[in-house]
Amino acid sequence: MRITGFDYQRVPVADGVALDVAVAGTGSPIVLLHGFPQTHLMWRHVAADLAADHTVLCPDLRGYGESDKPADTGETYSKRSMAADVVAVAKAFGHDRFALAGHDRGALVAIRAGLDHPDKVSHLAILDVLPTLDMWDVLHGAGAAVGFHLYLMAQPPGLPEQLIAGAPDAFFGHFLDAWTRDGDAIPADVRAAYLEASRNAVPSIVADYRASAGIDVEHDAADRAAGNRLTMPLTVLQQDWGAVLGYDAAALWRAWATDLDHRTVTSGHFMAEESPSEVAKALRDLLTR
Repeated sequence: MRITGFDYQRVPVADGVALDVAVAGTGSPIVLLHGFPQTHLMWRHVAADLAADHTVLCPDLRGYGESDKPADTGETYSKRSMAADVVAVAKAFGHDRFALAGHDRGALVAIRAGLDHPDKVSHLAILDVLPTLDMWDVLHGAGAAVGFHLYLMAQPPGLPEQLIAGAPDAFFGHFLDAWTRDGDAIPADVRAAYLEASRNAVPSIVADYRASAGIDVEHDAADRAAGNRLTMPLTVLQQDWGAVLGYDAAALWRAWATDLDHRTVTSGHFMAEESPSEVAKALRDLLTR
């Protein structure tokens, strides 16, 4: 499936890796990165809204959707590598500096882009994740069961891929159901597209998650030790997971950001589809800062 009114291009971003990118609009650029278990299609409502006065780029992440899915070498799916993809996409369309918004897995890529490329990312929006180090720190006790997939896909290559490939629609469909408060926000054709895309990308999706239990932790820990922070205007939209798991989300984010607008939302995890007007407004507010 494609976003109505958007053009599509294949953009080389690294040796042997190209991303499928939807693009529309004119004006200052913003790149939108999708989450799990989705594709760029999750931004369809917000992207159409923003394209009225911005150049909007919506890639499928490396390893997802119609983008290339290279074999994992240990660093292939690090958020550092995936963030470099994003910078390459923007440059291919003539933008050396751009705003960036990410949801879920895409948000982790966006955080890394903000830390690694502060001269490229003018504004940053993060939807419903914590930075990798904090994510692992807050998952403890019985409450950690909500993140069972994180632990499953952190295991060495072989078992996670085999288990998920045995019933991919049940696995990926679980999250589309459990994380959505408004089931109508993901209609049957969109759901089918997400399931097909995920079914065809099990090894690379697992590699993306495995990186977040390994090399991504190393990179984040190095930034924390060095005192590196996100210096661009940052907006974070999150469900109130802190109330469930016992942490102060805004306080965790303040340790990483110098200019933070933290907002708690009432929609489910897939907020760009459940509350697209709220998300679009938050992004427009961010871009005025």
